[in-house]
Amino acid sequence: MAMARSTSGLHAYLRRFARDRDGVSAVEFAIILPFMLTLYLGGVELGEGLSIKFKTTLAARTVTDLASQYVSIDGPNMQAILGASSTVLSPYSTSGVIVTLTELTVNASGKGVVQWSCSLNGTAYTTNQKLTMPTNLQTSGITVLFGEVTYPYTPSIGYAITGTFNIYQNMYFYPRLSSTISNSACS
Repeated sequence: MAMARSTSGLHAYLRRFARDRDGVSAVEFAIILPFMLTLYLGGVELGEGLSIKFKTTLAARTVTDLASQYVSIDGPNMQAILGASSTVLSPYSTSGVIVTLTELTVNASGKGVVQWSCSLNGTAYTTNQKLTMPTNLQTSGITVLFGEVTYPYTPSIGYAITGTFNIYQNMYFYPRLSSTISNSACS
């Protein structure tokens, strides 16, 4: 008899437990929370990465555009031009950012021949080095300025997964005030 009473009590308890909906919200929240946190933190990282990519593009454009407005560039002006990238990239850190500005003259085979090159935190190209040009700039005899910015991006949260990777952007501009720009600051 005691066994029957405990069995019927157990069945009643299990039926009550099956009908009870009090903890369903907590269980659903516990299941969904990791996905929502991952989505939120991933969105934050993606937003910051895209912002830095856009600022890197703007920095390459700014440096190249500033240099295109000169006829002759000396040392202090070149440092100011290359340093403008840090203003554009703010509020993000500019430690490790590589900015390179190069004047190229296209030869008969469509290659860009380096006339001069300056770099901030990196290695400049050597004079007479040949670089491959985009198809639309392979016109013999033209001179263009080639600006490059490389930003070493380290995600704040996903560093363990991705590590640091470089965001690279480049830009071509024609000199505005003369066909070439003389440079006494760099080789």
